[in-house]
Amino acid sequence: MQTQHQHNTPLAERMRPKTMAHFAGQKHLTGEGRLLNKFIQRGRIPSLLLWGPPGSGKTTLATILAHSLSADFIFFSAVLSGVKDVRRIVAEAEKKRPQTDIPTILFVDEIHRFNKGQQDAFLPHVESGLLTLIGATTENPSFHVIAPLLSRAQLLVLNPLTGEDIKSIVKRAITDSKNGLGKRKLKIDQEALEAIARVADGDCRRALNCLETAATLVNERDGHRDITPDILREAAQQQALRFDNKGEEHYNLISALHKSMRDSDPDGAAYWLRRLLKSGEEPLYIARRLIRFASEDVGNADPHGLRVALACRDAYQMLGSPEGDLALLQAVTYLATAPKSNALYLMEKQIDGDIKTTGSLPVPLHLRNAPTKMMKTIGYGKGYQYAHDQADGLVDQEHLPAELAGTTYYQPTNRGFEAIIRDRLIKWRKILAKRAQTNAKSA
Repeated sequence: MQTQHQHNTPLAERMRPKTMAHFAGQKHLTGEGRLLNKFIQRGRIPSLLLWGPPGSGKTTLATILAHSLSADFIFFSAVLSGVKDVRRIVAEAEKKRPQTDIPTILFVDEIHRFNKGQQDAFLPHVESGLLTLIGATTENPSFHVIAPLLSRAQLLVLNPLTGEDIKSIVKRAITDSKNGLGKRKLKIDQEALEAIARVADGDCRRALNCLETAATLVNERDGHRDITPDILREAAQQQALRFDNKGEEHYNLISALHKSMRDSDPDGAAYWLRRLLKSGEEPLYIARRLIRFASEDVGNADPHGLRVALACRDAYQMLGSPEGDLALLQAVTYLATAPKSNALYLMEKQIDGDIKTTGSLPVPLHLRNAPTKMMKTIGYGKGYQYAHDQADGLVDQEHLPAELAGTTYYQPTNRGFEAIIRDRLIKWRKILAKRAQTNAKSA
């Protein structure tokens, strides 16, 4: 019979596996002959960093490892604890060390929330072997964990649970009479299982929370014990997608949108746009990224792309969501299907490199204005050719500093409108070259 404490404990916590045999998912780490099983067989583990999305099993794996090794397991939350607590844990571990060989495993949940100074506090004790650190994080450790800790701990990457993993966890929770819902004799068909796997989106905790809510909605008084898709929809309400507008997933989704547009795939681009919007991304941030894309990846191959992106931003500012979302979709598909050129981006990089190398080169005298008599006397504007005096509007004169004379920065592609620009520049250069030859002969 369940105690009151067990009754009040969430189903997700009650169903937390105690052994590797009951753990679902992460077979690349937990399968036969894989790393974590080898650690258990060896009877010792190194310090670890577990990186994975919510509900992928980080805390559970740490607990199983500690129990398998009969270690002194200390749960430590980066949200609730600080350096003072670390000192207390270290003092207790040092006191026990001469008396026992039992290792102390310090599990730090959400280790990415510790700042550099707080993370530094672990270093000497991890290095000495006093503490075996298992840090769990949903954020990329490259950005959020200090390099000395990264070098002292083995990084293990956990994946979102598969639909099959979720379904096996749900079926076990329904049949488990001790910790799950087995005593209620509930039933769930394949369609409902598929629905809960979709709602979970790879998160075991979300799946079990949804199942627990659905179980409360089953009207057993009428003899019904079936958890149906309709009940699950009511329990789930609205699916929340994995997202953090300041975390890695934010940049992953934006990168996917940008690269889908660059690769001229309107379907991929539209999908990632909708994922961003459904996840809660700020629409005007997306609009700003589209404006940048219009110059960086479309450029003069389709000059209308920039106008479309700017109009998209203005339309969204006027309409807001959901009406303005369609303007974003229009801009994304337009830019994805526009001819592409990064000639402007490459030109910018090349010019910036030359400026960095050559510094503040003087403007050639013939390009300078000469509003005063003195300036004319010292040569300002001397020899400047006025383009409109030529029938074809072309003049052969250098517009770069002497040190960079003859450099060609703009290399238009042969795509879209830029192909017209390219042909135009080739034609102009031929005219000027022929004129130079003629002038040379007549001189």
